[in-house]
Amino acid sequence: MMDENYSRLDDSGRTSPDLHLDIDGAMVVSPSTLTGTPTMFSSPTSRTRKRGMMSRSAPRPIHTPSPLPSSSIPHNLLPSAPASPPTPAPSPTPTQRAPDWSTAAEHEDSQVRDIRALFSDMNEAEQQRLLGELLNMCNSHQLSFVAEFVSPRLKKDPFMTLPTELCLRILKFFDEPTTLVRSSQVSKRWRELVSDDMAWKSLCEKHSYRKLSKDDEDEPYDRDMPDDDDDSFNPSWARGTTGEPSHTMELSKSTGDHTGQSNGARVTEYLRTQSLDRAGKKRQHRRPKAMTYKSHFKQRYMVETAWRSGGKCDSRQITPDQGVVTSLHLTPKHIVVALDNAKIHVFDVDGYHQKTLQGHVMGVWAMVPWGDLLVSGGCDRDVRVWNLLTGLPVHTLRGHTSTVRCLKMSDANTAISGSRDTTLRIWDLKKGICKHVLVGHQASVRCLEIYGDLIVSGSYDTTARIWSISEGRCLRSLTGHFSQIYAIAFDGKKIATGSLDTSVRIWDPTDGKCLAVLQGHTSLVGQLQMREDILVTGGSDGSVRVWSLTDYQPIHRLAAHDNSVTSLQFDNTRIVSGGSDGRVKVWDLKKGTLVRELSSPAEAVWRVVFEEEKAVIMASRGGKTIMEVWSFSPPEDEYMDGYRSSSPVSMLDHSTDDYNARSASESASTDINMTDAAENC
Repeated sequence: MMDENYSRLDDSGRTSPDLHLDIDGAMVVSPSTLTGTPTMFSSPTSRTRKRGMMSRSAPRPIHTPSPLPSSSIPHNLLPSAPASPPTPAPSPTPTQRAPDWSTAAEHEDSQVRDIRALFSDMNEAEQQRLLGELLNMCNSHQLSFVAEFVSPRLKKDPFMTLPTELCLRILKFFDEPTTLVRSSQVSKRWRELVSDDMAWKSLCEKHSYRKLSKDDEDEPYDRDMPDDDDDSFNPSWARGTTGEPSHTMELSKSTGDHTGQSNGARVTEYLRTQSLDRAGKKRQHRRPKAMTYKSHFKQRYMVETAWRSGGKCDSRQITPDQGVVTSLHLTPKHIVVALDNAKIHVFDVDGYHQKTLQGHVMGVWAMVPWGDLLVSGGCDRDVRVWNLLTGLPVHTLRGHTSTVRCLKMSDANTAISGSRDTTLRIWDLKKGICKHVLVGHQASVRCLEIYGDLIVSGSYDTTARIWSISEGRCLRSLTGHFSQIYAIAFDGKKIATGSLDTSVRIWDPTDGKCLAVLQGHTSLVGQLQMREDILVTGGSDGSVRVWSLTDYQPIHRLAAHDNSVTSLQFDNTRIVSGGSDGRVKVWDLKKGTLVRELSSPAEAVWRVVFEEEKAVIMASRGGKTIMEVWSFSPPEDEYMDGYRSSSPVSMLDHSTDDYNARSASESASTDINMTDAAENC
């Protein structure tokens, strides 16, 4: 009878509502249990008997809720969702999702205390059976509360358990900088792990940012700019004994100088250009290097963001004279512009005019800088060597009988020129003499490239030739094109030639064999650049094409311009093209998509050059020759903060927004905004 009163059940297997346990007055559960107002009394002397009676009742199966239908699964957990890790949430805490006691009655506290004491006295099996019974009595709303209450307590922070090495390895799989930055807000442990440079180094590699070399870590300032006393950039024959430019001494000794200028005129010109140089030096500053991969990533990220939607532009008319820009070079210290009106203009890297090099009597069609030296050639058939610091000529080299069409330098003392007189000449710049005359082409030499001791030249005779600089002779001839060769690229492993026959041919420099013929352009291919296993070509048909040099197949076909592509350059991230349609466009190298138009449309774009944080555009606008200098560098206060700080706290703050707000040509951006992510980091 005792067991019957204790375990009386209804047909559904649940406890009957009129259940009464009244054994020796030990426990009484009133029917009000189901209404939420239970009354329970416990006697220590009867606990042993109660356990025995409860253990004799057969345990009932625990009914668990069925799994939720697939339609309720969040979209980011479905198989089609990306594999990148979600933004981590704060670690669960013991006080999270605590029950709300604000509406509890006065007697509930004592009842719960008694139930808690009873539960703690049970063994594990009894506790599980009781919990199962209670869960079977819960409705869906109560079960939902239990699930939300229990779920955080079943979670465990892996970074608190796993070894540090393994945690750092996990952080390397974070693809998005926002995820990594927000990770530092989870806990102190996460913050310490994100402080390590390993994750940021991996992120730099995934974004194709260059690695920090050991020299970068040892030398806190940018070493890209050569020192004034660096002999590899400024040879001794171009400098005075005290380290100052040799303006009168070297010029008077130069056997090749036929300008007819007096020493007094040269000194006057030197003093004038020196004042301009001093004004320019006041604006120059040496930028500190990033000391950690975190600060390095911050700088690179801000630069990439500026390339996509920001940047500051300084536009100016470079000369009142009408002229077509024939050559443009951007060096660590100068911007040098050559025009068909025989003038060469020298600016500092911010676009401030420093000097004008005058000496050519006809249009300048080719030039090449080397440190503080500049070698130029043009329609007057002369090759001139200039000192960029003084603005004065060092040598005038004569020998060509027609227009000098292309120029390259193999080292600080050697220059190679190609001319319409069908020859190439190798010049000794130190002595001011011609070392070798390379004869072999039957028509104008249009282009040339140098790698090591080898020269590759392209000619209107439809052939390309490989020459030895040291021996001064032709090694082999490359035949196959059906029309004039206008462009050439050479990286030491492969040679690429672009021709009027609309094709691009790839050659092996070791045996002169044609490896591939790349077809696709419908007009003259006049722009070529080769970098690792990528070749980018631009044609008069307005298209830009990206080719793979491993399988010789096209990667991207870009309808870039409505007319001829006049300028083309690319790096590991982007392609910048300029066209005679007056537009400059920036393309994503990997995706082959248009990133932005860099400038407002002009009448024509003559030349475009860029480096990591700067771009220079030469264009015709309103009948004027305009130079636009675009800067994508982070503000000075931002990279100084990155240099001073090595903590992830300063990784990304409001710098990106502030920088874009200060940009002169800010536009809408779809890039990741990391400011919000690191606002409280």
